[in-house]
Amino acid sequence: MKDYIKVDEWKIIEEGFDPHYNKISESIFSLGNGRMGQRANFEEAYSGDTLQGNYVAGVYYPDKTRVGWWKNGYPEYFAKVLNAANWIGIDITIEGEQLDLAQCTTQQFSRELNMKEGYLKRTFTATTKNGKQVAVESTRFCSMADDETGAIRYALTPLNFSGEVTITPYIDGDVKNKDANYDEKFWDEVKKGTSTNGAFVQLRTKKTGFEVATGMLVSILQNNQPIDAGFKPVEKEKYVALQTTLQVKANEPVTIYKFAANLSSQNHPADQLEEVLNDTLQRIAAKGFDTMLAEQAAAWAEKWKHNDIIIEGDASAQQGIRFNIFQLNQTYTGEDDRLNIGPKGFTGEKYGGSTYWDTEAYCVPFYLATADQKVTRNLLLYRYKQLGKAIENAASLGFNNGAALYPMVTMDGTECHNEWEITFEEIHRNGAIAYAIFNYVRYTADDAYLADYGLEVLIAISRFWSQRVNWSDDKQQYVMLGVTGPNEYENNINNNWYTSKLAVWCMKYTLEVVKQVKANEPDKYNALATKINFSIDSETAKWSNIVEQMYYPYSEKLGVFLQQDGYLDKEQILVKDLPAADRPINQKWSWDRILRSCYIKQADVLQGIYFFEDEYDLETIRRNFDFYEPRTVHESSLSPCVHAILAAKLGDEARAYEFYLRTSRLDLDDYNNDTEDGCHTTSMAGTWMSVVEGFGGMRVKDGKLSFQPFLPAKWNSFSFHVGFRGALLNIKVSKEGVQITNHSEAEIVVIVHGKEQLVKANADVILEA
Repeated sequence: MKDYIKVDEWKIIEEGFDPHYNKISESIFSLGNGRMGQRANFEEAYSGDTLQGNYVAGVYYPDKTRVGWWKNGYPEYFAKVLNAANWIGIDITIEGEQLDLAQCTTQQFSRELNMKEGYLKRTFTATTKNGKQVAVESTRFCSMADDETGAIRYALTPLNFSGEVTITPYIDGDVKNKDANYDEKFWDEVKKGTSTNGAFVQLRTKKTGFEVATGMLVSILQNNQPIDAGFKPVEKEKYVALQTTLQVKANEPVTIYKFAANLSSQNHPADQLEEVLNDTLQRIAAKGFDTMLAEQAAAWAEKWKHNDIIIEGDASAQQGIRFNIFQLNQTYTGEDDRLNIGPKGFTGEKYGGSTYWDTEAYCVPFYLATADQKVTRNLLLYRYKQLGKAIENAASLGFNNGAALYPMVTMDGTECHNEWEITFEEIHRNGAIAYAIFNYVRYTADDAYLADYGLEVLIAISRFWSQRVNWSDDKQQYVMLGVTGPNEYENNINNNWYTSKLAVWCMKYTLEVVKQVKANEPDKYNALATKINFSIDSETAKWSNIVEQMYYPYSEKLGVFLQQDGYLDKEQILVKDLPAADRPINQKWSWDRILRSCYIKQADVLQGIYFFEDEYDLETIRRNFDFYEPRTVHESSLSPCVHAILAAKLGDEARAYEFYLRTSRLDLDDYNNDTEDGCHTTSMAGTWMSVVEGFGGMRVKDGKLSFQPFLPAKWNSFSFHVGFRGALLNIKVSKEGVQITNHSEAEIVVIVHGKEQLVKANADVILEA
């Protein structure tokens, strides 16, 4: 665990430059706006350890899968969001020596991510090998108000010399992904060009044919006065720059303004990109940096108004939750149903930037409560539109009759994960998609979604489950063999409790929705049944039979659901008895040793109990929690939040707080020693759940919001916003009690500690402790 980020409620602050932490900071201080994003790389050159990263949403490449041998049904490629043209670059040469913090002596350095207003500020004072000392202050942002654009203000002040400084703002498209399987570059140049104060490069991805035009307009102030920089164009393959050499004076600043835009053929005709890019750049440059920065602050103020969580009395916890909410809002805005949420967002390349089950299981609850209903609907439509490919995916594995297996990893609906045990076995992702449909309808009461889209997906998923199980003559029950559950430290196991539980729930829920749609929307039901050749009698009879006769591993002796057959055969050494030198085990142990151990990467049985908690009494939940938590190493970012929510439900304040702090500060403190690869963006939604569903105890019960809140001892109060069926509520929990404020025109009935409370429009209810 690292401890170099300063605690501040609205800012992420790094003071002093440690090159060993640089890639971690590049992840933590990343910027994005839902349409484009970038790691916190330096504008000037840096020859030290760095991971250069600029990304454009929806633009990807099918990198050929690299495996030792091929298997039937194996994905042909591993899709990845591409490292795109570097638009932030500004080379600085001082008296013939390049400014490079890896080669300089640094007297002062700070990075500051202002989460309230959405910008990154960096300052440093450094001395070159030739003894020239400079001070630099840079501020940049990806505009939330104008989401294809960004801007930089870069001020350089010579401190102990007057002399010659060469400034070279550039756009560099000659980039590659760190994780390219064959060290391949993925972009071809279409065209490029320069003007008096601008330049652009238009690139096309190999194979997929996406085109992206990246451009800049640049102006310079010397001693705070505009100058004619007399830029000279520099052009190389996939690279354009503007270069000027200035005579500078000691203590007189040179300020560079760089306005940039990334335009994709996803959103504009490819043959019009140059024209639209030029218009966009002219428009934002005319507004100016200060106006754009003010627009940025206003856009973020609007977002915080709806999804801020305020924690009083614990600055570390406050910083953690705001950082998580900030990164979620930078990653996905819900405006485009072609886009989804990659596990690393715009902060790194690991996992390829693709869509995983994380979206449905963890992100949906966050967006349901903090954004317009259409945002979550778009996430569901993303999957609906890929149903055909999910059916093709299942068919390639031998399933038929319209059975669908959604991909574990995808960009466009095609399975593109390059690890066989996940591609073929981690089929619980199907259940997460069905659960998201249930969760959305339960929260919004948008029953029309079921008739229009949801039922078709549910039937296809249930068809898969009904073929994936088989009858065991030995057990005289249905079993599910050869799977990998959420706990990826178990591969190719039989009767994973979570997967089997989820499969049965899916079929049961589908049966309910079939009846509902058939009764309420008979025309739509009949049209769908004809379209997909659905036989209600034979298919639902089989599903009902499986529901009634499914096998679940269980220990009568311990009174717990067993993660899978044979789990108790493993040597049961608890995590607390592991030497510290062995952690994290995924970086210290062989895979063989991990698979033979009892250790759990992330919540598995507990994930199922979290989804279906209403089916279990508190003692059942407690027994399972107390059994599995001591065996869980939490080396998946998705694990601590589920433990925090269940611990809170059990009234276990100490462990609920411990797991909340771990999930909220997972990246800030680099708990798992992997933040340099990018932040754990999708699990950040789980952090929000830890507060709202954990300490706030929020659930939906019979169409009403229900709360069972409690206040952690270290906090004076906490409050959060939730939108629900037209009402916008603020829930504040303090030592004095619970205050619910309705910031909308719709009155609403909520349940607090089991009692119904009417909250009138634009009014509040105070419940004393």
